[in-house]
Amino acid sequence: MTNRYRLRRLVAPTAGFRKAVLVTLGGLFVFLVGLALSFSLIILPTLEFLSRATKKVLGFLVPPENLDTATHFMGGACLLLGIYLLFIGIRSALRHLIETINPGFKASGMVDVYVRRQQLAQGPRIVALGGGTGLSTLLRGLKQHSSNITAIVTVTDDGGSSGRLIQDKGMIPPGDIRNCLVALADAEKSMTDLFQHRFKDSGSLSGHSMGNLLIAALVDLCKGDFEKAIAAASDVLLIRGRVVPSTLEHVRLRAILDNGMEICGETNIVQAGSRIRKILLDPASVEPYKAALEAIREADLICIGPGSVYTSVIPNLLVPGIAQAIRESGAAKAYICNVMTQPGESEGFTACEHVVALQTNIQVRVCDFVLVNTGVPSPALIEKYREVGQHLVEPDVDRIRAMGFRVITGDFMSESDFVRHDPMRIATRLLSLVGR
Repeated sequence: MTNRYRLRRLVAPTAGFRKAVLVTLGGLFVFLVGLALSFSLIILPTLEFLSRATKKVLGFLVPPENLDTATHFMGGACLLLGIYLLFIGIRSALRHLIETINPGFKASGMVDVYVRRQQLAQGPRIVALGGGTGLSTLLRGLKQHSSNITAIVTVTDDGGSSGRLIQDKGMIPPGDIRNCLVALADAEKSMTDLFQHRFKDSGSLSGHSMGNLLIAALVDLCKGDFEKAIAAASDVLLIRGRVVPSTLEHVRLRAILDNGMEICGETNIVQAGSRIRKILLDPASVEPYKAALEAIREADLICIGPGSVYTSVIPNLLVPGIAQAIRESGAAKAYICNVMTQPGESEGFTACEHVVALQTNIQVRVCDFVLVNTGVPSPALIEKYREVGQHLVEPDVDRIRAMGFRVITGDFMSESDFVRHDPMRIATRLLSLVGR
């Protein structure tokens, strides 16, 4: 390795940073000269020489009686110039460091990003329980108000990609956890799109979500430790908050239908198409995830739902200790009722019947507030949903109030090709409950 190559290797990749350092050092030197001229404060022998030389030069330019004034003026100018150069140099050096460490980051807005992240870090401690698209929709709104979010996710999904991974690898179903990770992500869109990509016409990969496969790979890398795998996925996606399962044990749903028939498995229950009388966990005695219980105890706000009442919301609350921890919590507790009914699960349900289903199966009062949508979709969209057996949930708020709950009403709906909750509307309304 020649000396010429060594020199080029040393300076070429960091030309911008080197310039920033030189400006910073120059600013420091000028500032010290200003101190020497203004206050006769000599820190380095070189400064004493420069101070004397500057005074001699000024002696030729100004009358002797004005020499002291001119010296102090020159010292003040050097102080100001030194401070300015220091500011420019340090800011430029930081920008180069940040852009080198994180090339996609816009250093020009780093102060705004810092302030924003500090505000989110000081936000309320929020726990959101559920699964499916309902919970992930809510999380997209909540993350705009706080980064102290814990999403507690149901682990009873046994269909699609998750079901195949349960059979092939014996792991906890990752689908709902993946959706929540993506909802809380602060990563680039390309990364979140990658996690949500689903293979089609790809042989044995068909139907699998890329995010599910990545989580499965992380489980292997973490030697079967699902907790570490989710933590690693969270780091990759730079999520605001954390996503945890309600239990780390393998469980499935068991339903008793109105006709007395008993069905096991979430997919089979939904496909049965009969009204559900009671929903149970199999096995019933599973260990709750400790981090989930701790988050509930420390929460300022607990959000239950939205989501499929029997297969997404209630299963978390059936895990021993979860419902009791919510009941004992001093946080504001709200159940977010669905906007539309769901075929094979909540057909014909009003808002009150959603609450009744919750109370009947849990037998513990887990909320004080019930958030009910009173917005109405366009007639064309209502007709589109009616064709597949779904209807707008009737907001029978008087019946809910008669049960002793406080009802929050409003147009919380987002209408596009689908009818869903608007993340920002429900998050803003829920955050107003903190401290009440």
